[in-house]
Amino acid sequence: MTAVLEKQARAPEKETGRGRLVTWIIIGYPVWWALGLGVLIFLAVAPVMALTLFRQHRAGNRIKLPPGFGWWLAFLAVVVAGIAALGADPEGTVPDTASGRMVAVAFRLGQYVALTVFLVYLGNRHPPNLVKLLGWLFVVTVAGGLLGTFAGNFEFTSPVEMLLPKHIAKMGFVQSLVHPSAAQVMDLIGDPKPRPAAPWGYTNTWGNNYCLLVVWFIAAAQGRKLFAVGVLLVSLVPVIYSLNRGLWIGIGVMGVYVAIRMAMRGRLGALVGVVGTALVLAVAVAVTPLGDVVNARLDNGKSNGVRMYLTERAVSGMTESPLIGFGSTRSTMGGRNSIAVGPNSRCERCGSFTIGGNGQLWQLLYAHGLLGTATYLGFFLFGLWRFRRDHSAVGIAGSAAIVASLVAMFWYNALVTPLAWTFCAYALLWRNHVVSELTSEPSTQRQASASPRASEARRDAG
Repeated sequence: MTAVLEKQARAPEKETGRGRLVTWIIIGYPVWWALGLGVLIFLAVAPVMALTLFRQHRAGNRIKLPPGFGWWLAFLAVVVAGIAALGADPEGTVPDTASGRMVAVAFRLGQYVALTVFLVYLGNRHPPNLVKLLGWLFVVTVAGGLLGTFAGNFEFTSPVEMLLPKHIAKMGFVQSLVHPSAAQVMDLIGDPKPRPAAPWGYTNTWGNNYCLLVVWFIAAAQGRKLFAVGVLLVSLVPVIYSLNRGLWIGIGVMGVYVAIRMAMRGRLGALVGVVGTALVLAVAVAVTPLGDVVNARLDNGKSNGVRMYLTERAVSGMTESPLIGFGSTRSTMGGRNSIAVGPNSRCERCGSFTIGGNGQLWQLLYAHGLLGTATYLGFFLFGLWRFRRDHSAVGIAGSAAIVASLVAMFWYNALVTPLAWTFCAYALLWRNHVVSELTSEPSTQRQASASPRASEARRDAG
């Protein structure tokens, strides 16, 4: 009986329909993007996931919660508590009412709750091929990056966009949700150039997801090294042309982290591989046109001043409401140099910057205060510590993805898809830990598996 249960834990793919909602979300993401659903798919599917979990509970199967889940629930509680501060108008921000800010807050809170359901569903209805699914998403990201690089003006009206009232569909934020476009066209190194964004809406989100998914592609491509190397080399084109310095830093940090983890297990060749890869990239940058793009981006840091300005505003604003923050972001009154600066037809990005829009860390500090920041970080840091001894391919890839997410907090916001894929990494680490404990327990404990309680624990793990 014990051997059968352990086999089920190691081979859950025999369970019909297990995790199919997650499979549909991931495999179908290009379709959701084209339909105009994109990140809205999580809000749409969360009620179905919650109902599935409820039925599981009613059937007598215990709902498992991820390790450290109390940290995450505490974070959600702080987000809710912050609604009380929505009516505050910090100095230098555009005045508004609490009701006027409620739509954005409801959307953000709804996505946090939907992704929480997504995480719990992952732990209880784990799709057996999740690593391969995330690897597929990386290929989709590369394809979208190539589309944005070479057909940057490609865009179309989605079905969801057609159904919306025109005055709502034309709003900038709504456009980012429902209007599929291959790239964001920006003037960073001279002439306006397309920066890949498909299918993630924003160039920064594209770069963030690239970092979070590349480790799963490498893990899923074991045995297909030529294919993997080919895809990774091709992906360098949109990586460079995205002009995304945060992405470049993230790739470097992840490479070093993975090499150190592997070296700790005696696989020193990983360090050699990182150095070799760095040399190959250096040569490629030096002898190909990609080098000119990199140098031009490094020489033109137009966003540096805005990012520093918003970081200073976020930190100073946090001191005004240090515990729970202001419940949401705020728009600055004017720009860096004058309160009279604002958006216009020639410069839509002039003035009225979003405090908390330049990185998840700064949004946490400003919108949710020290309590929100501590509980959000506490959840992921707890996971890194809890699963630190997992040196399997899944263990290293999962922890690398979480590290990449934490590093990206300084310049990327996490909602919606980056947080979803980070939750996938957390769930894979959690699952791997449960199976590892099950298969490595002493024989004296295995003899106790005949008891109903032990059998239930094993069934839950499977």
